[in-house]
Amino acid sequence: MEVEQLRQLVIETLDDMKARDVNVLDVRGKTAITDYMVVASGTSDRHVKAIAETVAFRSKEAGETPLGTEGLTSGEWALVDLNGVVVHVMLQKVRDFYHLERLWSAPSAEELTATAAV
Repeated sequence: MEVEQLRQLVIETLDDMKARDVNVLDVRGKTAITDYMVVASGTSDRHVKAIAETVAFRSKEAGETPLGTEGLTSGEWALVDLNGVVVHVMLQKVRDFYHLERLWSAPSAEELTATAAV
């Protein structure tokens, strides 16, 4: 499955599961870990766990077995690593504390160098 198809599957699953404030970050060129980071919120610890488990299940059904999952026991922050797409599902208070979107939307070193050269 192409990474764009996997990203779309994740977005559709998050929508089906009523995840809130879904944000897709294109991190190509900023990290070699993944191409896309998807950040979403759940309304409760059970909702966070259910969303993450469903993302993992549907990706596996589509032929993309997750490399790993984390945080399913506590439910405050769950992560599903699908290699080309990494999914973070968090309670809103955890998301507000860590600000992953701000971290990963910062300009890369190459972007800063290019801007300084102008």
